Amino acid sequence: MSAILPSPGTMPADIARRIRMLDRNVTPELIQAAQDLYVPLHEKPPYAGVKITRDHKYGPAPRNRLDIYEPEPADRTPRPILMFVHGGGFVAGDKWFEGTPYYDNVGLWAVRNGYIGVTMTHRLAPDDPWPAANEDLAAAIEWTANAAASHGGDAERIFLMGQSAGAAHSASYVAHPEFHGPSGVRVSGVILLSGLYNLTTMEMRPNLEAYYGTDPALYAERSSITGLMHSSIPLMIVIAEMEPTFFHTQGIELLGAISQRDRACPRFLTLIGHNHLTEIFHLNSGENLLGSQIREFIRVGR
Repeated sequence: MSAILPSPGTMPADIARRIRMLDRNVTPELIQAAQDLYVPLHEKPPYAGVKITRDHKYGPAPRNRLDIYEPEPADRTPRPILMFVHGGGFVAGDKWFEGTPYYDNVGLWAVRNGYIGVTMTHRLAPDDPWPAANEDLAAAIEWTANAAASHGGDAERIFLMGQSAGAAHSASYVAHPEFHGPSGVRVSGVILLSGLYNLTTMEMRPNLEAYYGTDPALYAERSSITGLMHSSIPLMIVIAEMEPTFFHTQGIELLGAISQRDRACPRFLTLIGHNHLTEIFHLNSGENLLGSQIREFIRVGR
């Protein structure tokens, strides 16, 4: 187990101080405050050397859309693909909020570090409960693999990264083979930022019940921890210091299960000084807390 600690010059001191003044609970006020902290540090459009094509349709639903980020001019050698799944408590969220750097910051970071970036959105509860997001991830991954060559990507090296509910959906895609389709699981590794993996050890909340249902008898089979134990896909597990503790307990429960299975620890990070939102908002801002570990995970495959 490793905790990635801030090193000199990594996190601006003023931002570190202001994050510690914020509430840990995820509220609209926290989301706005966390966004505002990093806006001044992000690139402003137009983004030099990056081509963005938005709203590719990967399925029939209105929210079945994804954006692709690729270098311009294009590389000759196919790049690994980093595919990001947003959070939003299972009932909200999107791949891009116009007028903000989010989540352009993820796609831009991907291109700046030698990858093709993909950010996707998916159906939401309560209108589309379990297993809608699983189906959407499967369709988006299949679409991306099939379109990879035309965008300079390597279909054999797709890395899935999800944050919060997006991490829960990413884990669930890997854990449930019924959603993989005829091609099987099509990702080379999964980066899980503060997700939920075992519903049977969670205190259920209205937003969780809106997606997973209200019948506790279904929670074990709709969880991902057992399926992840039977998967060989490499995992990178991340939690943030200043977030609600149930994200810590869920991440550590998964860490313990995988460590026991492998008799070795998977790549695990505690992002000291960050909260539930800034763990992803800081990517591509100049900080290197998370980015350096993502690069290493993609490089070595664990």
